[in-house]
Amino acid sequence: MLPVERKRTIVQLVTERDGCSVAELAAELEFSKATIRRDLQDLAAEGRIERSHGGAVPADSGRPDRAYDERDVENLDAKQAIAARASEEIQAGQVVCFDSGTTTMEVARAVPDEGFVGVTNMAEIALELATSDVDVKLTGGTMRPRSHALVGPSTEAFLDRTNFDLLFLGIASLDAESGLSTPDEDEAAVKRRMVAAASRVVLVADSSKFGERSFRSVADPDDIDCLVTDEPLPPELAEAFADTAVVVTGQGA
Repeated sequence: MLPVERKRTIVQLVTERDGCSVAELAAELEFSKATIRRDLQDLAAEGRIERSHGGAVPADSGRPDRAYDERDVENLDAKQAIAARASEEIQAGQVVCFDSGTTTMEVARAVPDEGFVGVTNMAEIALELATSDVDVKLTGGTMRPRSHALVGPSTEAFLDRTNFDLLFLGIASLDAESGLSTPDEDEAAVKRRMVAAASRVVLVADSSKFGERSFRSVADPDDIDCLVTDEPLPPELAEAFADTAVVVTGQGA
C-alpha cells in the first residue's frame, strides 16, 4: 500500500468509527505504530484528522457527517416536493446519474417508469430504480456505512470513463463563500467527478443546507445548471446562484 493510499484509508477509518487508536490502525493496516504516528502527524497538519491521546478523531468539519438513517426522515415533505419537480428534468433516452443521498433517493422514487438509463453510487437508489423499466448501473466501489455511498478508486475509475446527460447532485452544505461542500473527502472526490462527467447538473437541496459549510469542497455555484429547493434563497446565496436556474417548490414556493 502506497503512503497516499494508507493515509486515505486512515482518514476513512477514523471518520467512519468516530476515532481510532494508533494500535488499532497499526493492526488493521499492518504497519508499525511509528509509521501510523507519522501519518497521523501529517494528516493532522493537513487538517484531515485531529490527534487525540493515543490516536485520532475526525476533523471538525463544520456540518457533521450524519448517518443516512438519521437524515432519511428529516424534512421529508420538502424533499418529496423537490424530487417531484426535479424528476421533470429527465428526458427520454438520457443517461441520468443519481448521486447518493436522502434527497436524491426521493428523486429516484419520483422518476418516470421508463425511458432512460440510471446510474448511481448508492445501492438503495439502484434497487428503487430497478422497480421500474429502467436500465440500472451501479458504479461499484466501497460502501461508507454512515452514508451508504459507494466511494474509492473503483468508483472514481468508473466515473472517469463515463458521460451523463443529467446529474442529480446531493450536498451536505451550501454557502455563498465556500460553495458546495461535504464532510467526507472520498465522497467529495466522487461528487466532483460526477459534476465533471455531466452535461447538465441539477442540485437538489432543501433549505436546511443554506449557510452551512463542510470539510471538503465539491463545486462552485457556477458549476450548477439548476437548483431545486424548498425555500427562497437568502440574499448572499441568491447572488452566488444568479446565473443558475433556481426553482423553489413546496411550502416555500
